[in-house]
Amino acid sequence: MRLHISLEDDLVAELDSRVGRRRRSAFITELVRRALEDEQRWDDIESGLGSQAEEQNEWDEDPAGWVRAQRRDDLRRVG
Repeated sequence: MRLHISLEDDLVAELDSRVGRRRRSAFITELVRRALEDEQRWDDIESGLGSQAEEQNEWDEDPAGWVRAQRRDDLRRVG
């Protein structure tokens, strides 16, 4: 689909110097795709906020100790 957008002259000049005139669309397409994926990730993160129960968890008092115990009990770990 064709889309008309406006960019500042200095921005277009920098874009051209980096990717060339013939690669503008592909470059902008990839940037928009990445930005939309980032936005979706943030939406997912924000939707999960507060989903953890407020009750106390086994790792709350000593998170580092809990991690060490998890690692120690992992039979796949070597050493």
